[in-house]
Amino acid sequence: QVQLVESGGGLVQPGGSLRLSCAASGTIFSINTMGWYRQVPGKERDLVATITSGGSTNYADSVKGRFTISIDNAKSTVYLQMNSLKPEDTAVYYCKSNILLTSTNRRLYWGKGTLVTVSS
Repeated sequence: QVQLVESGGGLVQPGGSLRLSCAASGTIFSINTMGWYRQVPGKERDLVATITSGGSTNYADSVKGRFTISIDNAKSTVYLQMNSLKPEDTAVYYCKSNILLTSTNRRLYWGKGTLVTVSS
């Protein structure tokens, strides 16, 4: 059983910073990709950033230059450093990971989400 557990959300003022973490636990052969998505009520869940185990990254245009995604493969943990936060960044942030349970068995997992609120 694999679980993704997010942490680091909270309330921050506009212009502030937060760092989200997502740790994968369980029997894992290897991790292909990890990423962050966000969702506000009434809207679809949108991509924020993704990273491969090799370090290749992809960002939504709205966060480029402000957010940085990184991965610690040894800890099966992905981080999202969020700087210059704006009220429109307010959302529930979800971790997603494409994980190899064995050399041939690949599964997709989601965390339960962590709330980020940007407000003065």
